[in-house]
This record gives sequence, C-alpha cells and structure tokens, in this order.
Amino acid sequence: MLADRLLPGDEVRVIAPSTSMALVKGKQIELARERLEALGFRVTFGEHVHGHNEFFSTSIDDRLEDLHAAFQDPDVKGILAATGGYAANQLLKYIDYDLIKRNPKVFCGHHDITALTAAIYNKTGLMTYYGPMFSSFGIKYGYDYLLSSFLEAITNDAPYELTPSPTWSDEPWYLEEGERTLGKQDGYLIIHEGEASGRLIGGNLSTLNLLQGTEYMPSLEDSILFIEEDEESHALSFDRHLQSILQLPDAGGIKAILIGRFQENSQVTETGLKKIIDAKAELNGIPVIANVNFGSTQPIATLPVGAKAVITTEENQVQIMIEP
Repeated sequence: MLADRLLPGDEVRVIAPSTSMALVKGKQIELARERLEALGFRVTFGEHVHGHNEFFSTSIDDRLEDLHAAFQDPDVKGILAATGGYAANQLLKYIDYDLIKRNPKVFCGHHDITALTAAIYNKTGLMTYYGPMFSSFGIKYGYDYLLSSFLEAITNDAPYELTPSPTWSDEPWYLEEGERTLGKQDGYLIIHEGEASGRLIGGNLSTLNLLQGTEYMPSLEDSILFIEEDEESHALSFDRHLQSILQLPDAGGIKAILIGRFQENSQVTETGLKKIIDAKAELNGIPVIANVNFGSTQPIATLPVGAKAVITTEENQVQIMIEP
C-alpha cells in the first residue's frame, strides 16, 4: 500500500514517538520549519511533542495520542518523527494498526523510529520511509542531498536511483560550515559483487533486532536488507547483531545487503567490515554494498520500506534503482 504523494500545500505533522523535541535546539527547529514551508508544506505539531520526563520522553499514552491523531486527521498528508531516541518500541502493542490502514499517510524517520517504520509496514502493508527526522531538516551540511532524496521518495511515482553523496561528515550538525571536516566519498564500497532485486526491509540493526520473535518483524523473504548502526556500536557488537538476524528462519530470503556508513567513533573500518562479511557463509553469493548514505552520518538518503530495489554491480560500479 502506497500513500498519496506529498504535494505543495499539504499538511505535514511533526510528532515525537521516541525522544521529546524539547532536546532539539530552537534554531534547528526554526530552520527545519522554514525549509519545509519553503517547499510549500504546512507544518503542524502534535500536542505532546515538547513534553518530557526524566527519560527525555513522555508517556506512552501521550505519544500514542499524537500518533493516532496525525493518522486520523484528514488534513494531514505526511508525518515526520521529531527525532530518535530509545523508546519507540514501547508503543507497538498499543498502536491502532487498523486506523493506520484506513488512513495511509507518508510516515518518515530513522534510527529508533525503525521500530515504527518496520512494524507499521508489517502490520498494515503501508510503505513507510527510512529517512530524515523533522530535526534533520535543520542540518547545516548535506541538505541538498537530503532534500533531493527525500523528494524523490515521497513526491515521485517513477523509479529513481539511490546515488552516493560526493562527500560526507560525521561532525555535529550545529558546526559552522567553515569549521567542518568533510570526507570524500568515492562511490559505494563493494564487498560482494552481484545482481539482486527484492523489497527494501531494514533500518537501524539493533532496533530491528528488538522485533525478532514478535508480530512486528517484517519478513525477510525476497528482501534487500538495509542496515546501519550509530557510534554506540563497534565491530564486535555489529558482528553479533548481524549474525542474529542471519539466524532467523527466513534469512535465506535475503537477496542483498546495503550497509550504511559507520560513524568514526564506532571504529568499524572498511577492512574490518570486509572481514566480518567475508566470514559469514550465509552471505556468499549475494551482493553486499557498504558506505551507503543512510544512518547517523550526514547527509542521509530516504529509503522506502517495502519498495522494490534492483542492485547491479559492474566494473567496480554500483547502481541501486528503487521502484516505489
């Protein structure tokens, strides 16, 4: 199920299903709102986005109220998570999935929001989006790439290519441009060559693994699995999280793997990543592509969860085509 494409004049609702927007700096909120409004969208906010407790979130009831209200409101066409965090999976048991199925909307976020993008897709069939938070629209570097990918995913009906950013950054969003150190990105990192097609399933790996054994975990049959981790991860934890998902009964249905660029503090090097992948017999014969621009570095692309993707590698070049 594909929600209506977003159009200028549409209302976009910002909610905080994980961490409160109270932690986002005021200037970042202001810039994000200005940019979305410049695209022609009307930005509104859930009643409880600024509420917070000692865990920098708010009650399950408050977060559910904002989530359900956004899907139920006929004027709202798109929903953005304010930011990430740790608490999104607290909501899964209490979400009215029938309400969502009756009112399909564009729903987008990343990292901890994986719990929601994956569960909503699995329970309703609604394609969700692993992409920018509302706060992401307040970044100072990489906005053009973020915006281009976001608009291709949520306003476009035609197939499009997921292309690499020419540069990347792992530094905090609030640094001035002149102070920022940019890394050059020479395309994607090919660990295993090959060709594959399948449905895009994934998100933050450790969050996705929280869904194992529950009714919220999407099937991996005929999937292109995309995974990423933040700086709290390291080589050994990534290895065991990946091994865990590869031991699922339907993991044999994985046709290819896309891996988001690691943050430098994770100390996961390209050499180390290759060794981890090469040691897994389950991945023999399928394409594995790393340094894809989604996750916790900047800039980030938008990946539609449930959309068909086609991956081809030829002469050290990668093409990733997405069909909404």
